[in-house]
Amino acid sequence: MATSSTPLVPSTTAAVGTAARRPAISKPQLIGLVLALAIACALPFMVSNYRVFQLTLTLVYAIALLGLNMLTGYNGQISLGHGAFYAIGAYVAAILMDKFGVPYWLTVPAAGAVCLVAGFLFGLPALRLEGLYLALATFALGVAMPQILKYKHFEHWTGGAQGIVIVKPEAPEWSGLTQDQWLYFVVLVCLVALFVIGWNVLRGRMGRAMVAIRDQPIAAQAMGVNTAMVKSATFGLSAMYTGISGALGAIVIQFVAPDSFNIFLSITLVVGVVIGGLASIPGAIFGAIFIQFIPNIADQISKAAPWAIYGVFLIVFMYVMPSGVAGFVRLVVARFVSKTSKETS
Repeated sequence: MATSSTPLVPSTTAAVGTAARRPAISKPQLIGLVLALAIACALPFMVSNYRVFQLTLTLVYAIALLGLNMLTGYNGQISLGHGAFYAIGAYVAAILMDKFGVPYWLTVPAAGAVCLVAGFLFGLPALRLEGLYLALATFALGVAMPQILKYKHFEHWTGGAQGIVIVKPEAPEWSGLTQDQWLYFVVLVCLVALFVIGWNVLRGRMGRAMVAIRDQPIAAQAMGVNTAMVKSATFGLSAMYTGISGALGAIVIQFVAPDSFNIFLSITLVVGVVIGGLASIPGAIFGAIFIQFIPNIADQISKAAPWAIYGVFLIVFMYVMPSGVAGFVRLVVARFVSKTSKETS
């Protein structure tokens, strides 16, 4: 077991050299990102306010899915209770806005900080658990959270079963945007910033340590990785992302209530991570699109049995795209590039 003097991640010349030689983002990837960002900026001006609302929630879920993917996809820790951290972030934002009149934009980092601490503290005792045992412990957290929020001694702050109604932020006059469009761009800016931070973390020493613990925990420990601290830090970072997502979701929906954060939310987040693609940053976007729009499509197909249709969609996605949508897209692009290069040569 690593001692307290062991560094979080070993700093060796080889590790630094590997990081220095690692290529930055390629030109095709950069072009793709710029194009995707341009499309994202244009979308709210091309669709109705309701669609803008749906797209905003998609971006909100993408932040939560990236956080959960860091924990599950990159570090190998299974969590079935991340809906609890989403709820904590949502209630931190709602309470600060409703009880203390804090500006909505300040509640987002506050929610992230609270969830960072909560996730780190929860991750410490959870270090004794692995695999299904850790999944069961987080599942218990997700099940308990709605009841905790309804607890009578917390009703003054949480509003009990009735929840808290939040006033929708007004768009600045200089922006010329509607409220929905303004919130969309606020969430988009947060998403881009958090994705850039996540990308840098995951391709750096911390990211390599997370993957090493996932793949070969004993070898990682032998190489000097402080596995306990890395796992706890990963849990805290994952919870922070989910809490920020919860705060943004509360501001967008303008309402929080305990029953909105039941265990089904946690399961939905896991579904989004798997469908989007484990250990994939773009997979968070694909997974968010799935969990936001597929239930609506299933409901339109069959009003009598929408969840049966939803289950069919899940089965089809798992059979057709076993590595997730992101993995499927990578495979298609690789084959297209290979075919194009053969034709040109």
